[in-house]
Amino acid sequence: MWARHLAGQSTGPKSADPRARLSKTPYEGRILGIDPSLRGSGFAILECRDRSHKVLHSETLKLKPKVSSIECLGRIHQSVAHLVDLWKPLHVSCEETIYVQNFKTAQIMGSARGAALSAAALRGVPVFEYAPLRVKQAVVGFGRASKEQVASTLAQMLSLPEVLPFDQSDALGLALCHALTWQPD
Repeated sequence: MWARHLAGQSTGPKSADPRARLSKTPYEGRILGIDPSLRGSGFAILECRDRSHKVLHSETLKLKPKVSSIECLGRIHQSVAHLVDLWKPLHVSCEETIYVQNFKTAQIMGSARGAALSAAALRGVPVFEYAPLRVKQAVVGFGRASKEQVASTLAQMLSLPEVLPFDQSDALGLALCHALTWQPD
């Protein structure tokens, strides 16, 4: 069903004009994909023009254990603020909060997300959130794909010279998922 939707063959409400069902308005502009983590946040800038996608930048913010949690949050916020100011994305795509069994892990992940998203919000950039399952479906076509499958599929789809590290490929997958599934109101 998801593959049919991405191909423009959704089984949703029918339009009077059959061409309207098959044509999806492509996303045009830059997207900042964010895979937030306290010590290894991934970021990627994806340019979308004329139904093509190009990676403009990707990086991982690696923070050592000796850096305090509070300082990590500040650096995450600063990194996102810098990327938004530098690349001027129209949208930010971030991973939705996922269920974790450990309360402390959930708290740390939530704090990292908050630090990242607050920088975008303060600059007026709309934030869109996607579940990991949806990102994998959009990129690989299979919701239970491994990180390796996502990274290698992205490298192949976007003609990257090499497979990106997981933090960066996750961020790029979020950006591409947004580009492939976003619809204007």
